[in-house]
Parts: sequence; C-alpha cells; structure tokens
Amino acid sequence: MSIRVSHAHGEHIAVAAANGTEILRYVYRPDPDAFESRKPYAHPLRTLAGRTVTGYRPNDHRWHKGLQMTASHLSGQNFWGGNCYVHGQGYLRLPERVGSMRHDGFPLIAAEDDRLTVAEDLTWVANDGREWAREERGLTVHSVDETAGTWALDWSIRLTNLREEPLAFGSPTTAGREMAGYTGLQWRGPRDYTGGTVFAPDTDADADKLMGSQSPWLAFTAEHDDVDAHSTVVFAHAPENRDAIHESHWFVRSEPFPTVAFSWAFFEEFELPPEETFGYRYRVVIADGAWDRERVAAHLEALPW
Repeated sequence: MSIRVSHAHGEHIAVAAANGTEILRYVYRPDPDAFESRKPYAHPLRTLAGRTVTGYRPNDHRWHKGLQMTASHLSGQNFWGGNCYVHGQGYLRLPERVGSMRHDGFPLIAAEDDRLTVAEDLTWVANDGREWAREERGLTVHSVDETAGTWALDWSIRLTNLREEPLAFGSPTTAGREMAGYTGLQWRGPRDYTGGTVFAPDTDADADKLMGSQSPWLAFTAEHDDVDAHSTVVFAHAPENRDAIHESHWFVRSEPFPTVAFSWAFFEEFELPPEETFGYRYRVVIADGAWDRERVAAHLEALPW
C-alpha cells in the first residue's frame, strides 16, 4: 500500500495512507511552554481506518503528548515535563529542573512507495542552557497493510553523553516512589483507551500485573467512542535491546489513564560515562480491530527487524 509524505518545514512531517487518512504527524516545532519539556513528538497516530490512538495535552498531564522520547530523572533534570518527584516531598513544581530536546536537523528524509525513513539530530539541553547529550533518532514508517488494517513505526535512539561527568538515568521509583518507574519512550493513549485491555505474551490481561514486568512485547486494545470500532496498539522491543546498557521494564496503566513507557530505568539507576553512547530500538504496531495474543504474536513474527 503506498503512502504520501508531506513536510511543513519548521513544523512537522506527516504521513497519509492511500485512502487519504493521515496516520502519523511528527511535530518538531518547539512547544510554547517550557514547563512541559519542549521536545518533538508524534501526534496524532491513527489507524488506517482513521481511529486516533494517541492523546495530546490531557487535563491530568499537559506534558503527555502522543508518542515521545523522555527521561524523567536525569542527573537532577527532568526531560519528561511537568512536576518533579522529590523523595519525602512528593511532586513539586520545579521549572528550573525541566530540560528540553532541541531539534537540530534531518540528515535524511527518504520516502519510497510504502516506506518513510527519517534520521534526526537532536541535542538534550539542561534548563540552564548547557548541552548534555547528543541524540541520533531514527523513525521508519513501514508495513502499511490495507488488508490487515495495520502499519508499523520503528523508533530508535543513539544517545551520546556530552558532559564531563556521567549522566545518571533514573525514575520516580529510583527516587523513592513505589512502582512509578516511568521514563524512556512514552505513549499516551486517548481518553477512550481508559480501561482498555492490556496483555503480553504470557500474562493475563491486567495492567496492574504488567506494571514493572518484562517481556518482548506488550499490547493495548480498546473500544472507541463515537464509532463502533476497536483498535490495538502493540509495543515491541528490538532483539538487541536485551543487550542494551540497562534492562528495560514496562511502565503501563489502563486506569485512571492509558499510558505505556519502555522504561529503561524502572527499579535501578544506570550511568552513561562521558563521551559514551547507548542505543535502543523499538517498534509500535497500530491496527484496526481488537487483536488477541495469538494474532499479535503471529503479526510480529512476520515482521522482520
């Protein structure tokens, strides 16, 4: 199935399916509110039938924006956005700790008939303006299948420490809050995903059981408002993530709001030494319909990395 790519320079890159549905918009224009941690994000993400599967600036967390790379606790800075968790004091509004991710350019934007490949250069900037890290980001839209009603987005990161001291990656849990290990690539679902069904390869459909767990993939399915339709979003690790700088765990909630993060520092901090680099690669599959465990597993098996 062919795709159509458009680029509003300085604003966003958008991908539309052959039927005219815009399935992805990647926004790299700086956000107006620094407290929400200015950084690029993907929103909206839609199924081929046009069902939106991302939320944007919900009233409970204005800094949740579609699908975005984050780091909630990074050497005392907050690249997640919003309030900062401080042990013994709870969540505090500390704007002086909120950093940003600056878009520096696109070394590559390559569109083929059914595939878009994007390479992006970014700089992670602390609140005081110091450049802390250089990121090479990769985005690939592929496997757009009208018959199956699905498409895939691959998202990769290579991060290099620009400081003269280690970068320490953590989460609210490493700072003392139980089972709140959110950080890393984060998805915020729309309101109609609240209370949706979450499952992994070998576990029951229960987000509470999956919180802090490990598995090669996790799926989230829900019924939409306004239309008689379901959709499914699948989050998958690339095989090489098993050998990454630090093991990952799932941060996942269905209630009171829907969210998933590939948390790279859920229970323990890890450090990236000066001038060193780490990398992760992820896949997000977006499908029409309420998929079950067997269908998700078969679909992922048929999508080579």
